[in-house]
Amino acid sequence: MDDWRAHAECGTEDPDLFFPIGTTGPSLHQARRAKAVCERCPVQEPCLRWAMETGQTVGIWGGTTETERRLLARRRQAAARRFS
Repeated sequence: MDDWRAHAECGTEDPDLFFPIGTTGPSLHQARRAKAVCERCPVQEPCLRWAMETGQTVGIWGGTTETERRLLARRRQAAARRFS
C-alpha cells in the first residue's frame, strides 16, 4: 500500500486525540480512545512501521504509545545483537 495514510481511520478523527499530554489520569483515557481507533484501522501495521522507522517520539502511532515504541525498539535491538 503506497499511500497508507489515505486509508487510515485516524483521518476522520480530531488529530489532538492521538497526542495525549502526560501519562496519567485523563491522558490514559485519551490514549485508550486513540488506540481503539487504531485497532479498527486497516493500516495499523504500516503506520507503526513508519513511526518506528522515522523515530516518532510523541503521539499514538500504529496503536502504540511513545513508551511502547521505545520498548519495541529496545527489544528489536537486543534481538539484532543476539543474531549478529
